[in-house]
Amino acid sequence: MKAKVVTRGGLGLGKGRKPAACAAKASCSYEEAASSLRRCIVARSASTLAKGEDGWVLGGGGRRERGALTRVGCSVEGVEEVDAVELEKKEIKDILAKPYKFGFVSDIESEAIPKGLSEETVRMISKKKNEPEWMLEFRLKAYRKWLTMEEPDWSDNRYPKIDFQDIVYYSEPKQKEKKQSLDEVDPELLRTFDKLGIPLGEQKRLANVAVDAVFDSVSIATTFREDLLKAGVIFCSISEAVHEYPDLVKKYMGSVVSEGDNYYTALNSAVFSDGSFCYIPKGVKSPMELSTYFRINASDTGQFERTLIVAEEGSYVSYLEGCTAPSYDTNQLHAAVVELYCAKDAEIKYSTVQNWYAGDETGKGGIYNFVTKRGLCAGENAKISWTQVETGSAITWKYPSVVLKGDNSVGEFYSVALTNNYQQADTGTKMIHLGKNTRSRIVSKGISAGKSQNCYRGLVQMGGNAENARNYSQCDSMLIGDTAHANTYPYIEVKEPSSRVEHEASTSKISEDQLFYFQQRGIDAEEAVGMIISGFCREVFQELPMEFAAEVNQLMSLKLEGSVG
Repeated sequence: MKAKVVTRGGLGLGKGRKPAACAAKASCSYEEAASSLRRCIVARSASTLAKGEDGWVLGGGGRRERGALTRVGCSVEGVEEVDAVELEKKEIKDILAKPYKFGFVSDIESEAIPKGLSEETVRMISKKKNEPEWMLEFRLKAYRKWLTMEEPDWSDNRYPKIDFQDIVYYSEPKQKEKKQSLDEVDPELLRTFDKLGIPLGEQKRLANVAVDAVFDSVSIATTFREDLLKAGVIFCSISEAVHEYPDLVKKYMGSVVSEGDNYYTALNSAVFSDGSFCYIPKGVKSPMELSTYFRINASDTGQFERTLIVAEEGSYVSYLEGCTAPSYDTNQLHAAVVELYCAKDAEIKYSTVQNWYAGDETGKGGIYNFVTKRGLCAGENAKISWTQVETGSAITWKYPSVVLKGDNSVGEFYSVALTNNYQQADTGTKMIHLGKNTRSRIVSKGISAGKSQNCYRGLVQMGGNAENARNYSQCDSMLIGDTAHANTYPYIEVKEPSSRVEHEASTSKISEDQLFYFQQRGIDAEEAVGMIISGFCREVFQELPMEFAAEVNQLMSLKLEGSVG
């Protein structure tokens, strides 16, 4: 028989020696013994690797201390040898198989228009919102443009053709009007947002964060609105802005993302229901973070919100965005438009934690997240930063972008995109340099697990007048398991010889050796994966506002809990 290898007090992996001492006649090489030992240690702490009296036992209970390995074999009669690859696959599957905790459905009575999309649908939405004629014309122009366009299919994403006549384009709680006091709002709606960790009540609301809560097709509450107005900051739903600040909406809506920009912006412009409007006047720094939380509740309903943020000269605002949806078996469409207008010496920081339902482990259900986000640095020294953590939705298709028109303006993009099971993501950014001495930075981290597909697609364009413009791009991909995919498609266009573009990319995998290193020091596989991921994403996470930091750490651990071996 082949020899047993026994360790006492330490792992005993000295150079040129077998692990500890070999009993009887040692017939296994150092490499075989070390490999066998490693396969055992990579196993989860306190797990029995083979049944019976001669089984391999790690630890004995709880967290294993060094030297707690009581028996290891290369190949011992009556003892089952553990295959490291299969063990890694199993542990990856276990860590990633965590339930989606936001998949509940709120029992709230809603009113919805019939399924289908036509000019009558567009008019019906506008009438329900009691919009002025100019807003209806904006919608109709977009709808007529949409009819002439073809659905794009150039991304890496693959999905059944969408039936746009099988979608409910407007749904609202029966108690639809925004109340003067939250005491008048349906208690079930308040409980829903409490459950999501977004309390709206006066006693529980988040400190120093103003929240606009959007439920299906309508905004139900905006906190701290009056406090912000005292500082000159306008923060309300886009529907209210159309009525209360029509001149501002007419001036800026469509100025960054036109209604006919692409297939889904045309659709959004025709049927958008609600969203947020933020206006920061000249020289004002918003006294608190502004935030919108989007919640889809009704089945068969699409969500088509529109967000417009305007920062006038010398102003500053930080905006946070979050979203969730129930765990329905069918797919739902989310097609949003976000426009950022940044004037001279102004700064907008836009942060997103996207956690739409991603579908089950077989790929059934989940949100189609097709979003257009774009910012315009219109004046000198303007700055726009996009920071996003993408962990949800069955399919993600979005490229938050910055047009650097003003001289010396700055654009930044920090992103973590995590895909698992059968999720697909085709996401990235566009940095369009038009002004002189403009600068941009792109840091993208993609993590692929299960049978998912994660694609980074980015464009850096240096215009003919972009003298001395600079860009630095860093695109890193991490694979977990052996069935996931990661692709990177950088597009670089340079028309100004004095400009400079740098691009670097890497692909790595969480390896057995990395986990062995952690577990040798008493850190179990689950914690090890979390630590590796946190280090991998550090450059992005440190750009997130503090209000999102705890949520992101918890979210990443939920998505990756139980995963590598």
